[in-house]
Amino acid sequence: MSTNKIVVPEAKAALEQFKMEAASEVGVNLKQGYNGELTSRQAGSIGGQMVKNMNPVRTMRFERTSRITKGHSTAVEYTYRLVI
Repeated sequence: MSTNKIVVPEAKAALEQFKMEAASEVGVNLKQGYNGELTSRQAGSIGGQMVKNMNPVRTMRFERTSRITKGHSTAVEYTYRLVI
């Protein structure tokens, strides 16, 4: 029994469509309704693709030693968008 609850019921159709698109992108044949014959790997690849599409912006932060002043470091932050 699932304990997941949809907070916005009006979004159910959009979420189903999003799931179908993600399944298509990873090459999994998904049908409407129950898909109990899917392997864990297939289901995981669909979920992973959904997360990948929901979070396309990545940020990387690190400290870089200063090229000008000896003994100092500078905080550097790169923000980028993955293009698929």
